[in-house]
Formats: sequence, C-alpha cells, structure tokens
Amino acid sequence: MPPTLSDRDLIAELLAFHVEAGVDIALGEEPVDRFAESASERATARRRGPLAADDSPPAAAAPRPSAPDTRPAAAGPAAARSATAHPAIARAAPAAVTPAAPPPPDQAALEAREAAAHAPTLEALRDLLERFEGCPLKHTATRLVFADGNPKARLMLVGEAPGREEDIEGKPFVGRSGKLLDRMLAAIGIDRETAYIANVVPWRPPGNRTPTPQETAICLPFIRRQIELADPDVLVCLGGPSAQTLLGIREGITKARGRWMDYDTGTRTIPALATFHPAYLLRTPLGKRMAWRDLLAIESRLTEPTARKPD
Repeated sequence: MPPTLSDRDLIAELLAFHVEAGVDIALGEEPVDRFAESASERATARRRGPLAADDSPPAAAAPRPSAPDTRPAAAGPAAARSATAHPAIARAAPAAVTPAAPPPPDQAALEAREAAAHAPTLEALRDLLERFEGCPLKHTATRLVFADGNPKARLMLVGEAPGREEDIEGKPFVGRSGKLLDRMLAAIGIDRETAYIANVVPWRPPGNRTPTPQETAICLPFIRRQIELADPDVLVCLGGPSAQTLLGIREGITKARGRWMDYDTGTRTIPALATFHPAYLLRTPLGKRMAWRDLLAIESRLTEPTARKPD
C-alpha cells in the first residue's frame, strides 16, 4: 500500500502551499461561513420588513424569535471568537478604528503628480511616500519598500512591485529573485554599492498579486521623480510590466528585451534597456542565455563615456 500522510504532515503541506501562494497573513482565528451569514441576514430582514421613516431599527426591548442559524454548530471559546467577526458587530465598532478611505484613483494620481514634483531630494521623496495616503496598497502592506543600493550609482534597476520578503525587510529584491539578481550583477562586476534598485510600486500587493492599472498610475509619478533625482547613466527595467510602464512599450518582454531605448526625465535622456525579471528566470532557466547578453550590453554601455553632470 502507498504510504499515507499523517494529519501533521497534511497541515504542514497545506501551510507551505499557502505561503508559496503569498497567503501569509491570517485575518481570523476561526473560519467564518459568509454564505450562511448572508442567508441569515436576508431571513431576518424579510421578517422585520422595511425600517421606520427615521431609519432606526425596532426597539430592542420587545424580544422576537431569532432566525434559525444555518452555520455549523460551534462551542466554547471558538464560538465566541466567530461571533466577533459578524458584520453587525463590525459595524458597531468605533469609526476611529477604520482608516480613512483613499481618494478616487484619478484624484489620487493627480495628488501624486503634484506631490512628487515638489520633492527636492530622494530623502524628501521617501518621507513624502511615507505620508502619502492615496494608494490603498499602503494600508495592506507592512512597510514602504523605497530603494536599496547607492543612489549615486551610474546604474539603476527598476522592477514592478515588492514581494513577501521585501515587505518584511523593507528593501527591494531580497528574496530568491533578489539573490539571483545579485549573482547576475556580480557577473559584470556590480554589487549593491554600485547600483541603485527600486520598484514602480513601492508597496506589496496582497498575496503578491499584480498591481492594478489604477495602483500603478498612482505610484508612477513617484518612481519617475525617483529616477530623475537619482539621475543614473543607464536605466534597466526588470520585467515586462516595468518596461511597459516606464518606457511606454506595448509588446511583451521577450520582444522588447535587449533593445536600447530612450527614457526622458524632462531634463535629460537616459539610455534604457528592458530585460527579464529574475523571478521569470527562476521559472524559465532557458531565458538566462538572453539575460546574459543583456548583462553584457549593460556592461558595455557603462564603459562608454557619458555627459553626466558632475555631483
């Protein structure tokens, strides 16, 4: 007979699956059947009928029979914990506990453009992002992931968004893909002291999902200002989303990679190159051959004389 897994092994495998999928935060200690709650609320609403003209519920002094509970039976402390997750109780919580809703995406993007334009230094831009409330990702992420490396470096690399490890440490590219990126840069004599690394979106999307177009549009003015202030001699977009956002291309990364393009900061034109994201190379090792060609092109461009202004 084939070996069977114990309950402990099954639980360990299930937890490992969720962590790999990016589900690393539990919102409650007990599962709640939301479908059963909705059915119970609808039944209660039908019994009560429309509210009075003043929108106030009937007086609680006269008890009425409660709707049958269709949720699975629970006992002891677990039942008390499940009850606290009921929407009616959540609505009764003080309003101060709930963070203010961010402005609409269009308004938030406009506020981001105005704020980013007035940041005189990278330090001021980081402080501004710490206070910015227009992006909803800020309220689900652990911390801001602004940048890593040397802001005066000639090479700047920009990815799409932080992942789980980056959200924990507050630095971009520190997980498995970050370790691969370090090895790639080391192959052409570059490390984190001679490069500057950032992301288009500085907050981790929940579950490592792809940022929405609205979230990217809100964060775009900040990364544009960050590139302008860092003023690198070479800009590298890691992955298709970064290249499409910053370079305005429509084709996929396989067609776009390896081709030099111009990135205009408004005061200077920077040569820019798109290449594969290290996370893609971990999944598709065959792409490393083309990534190596891109690295050699970056190395060659960095050896060319530039017209960069002195610090």
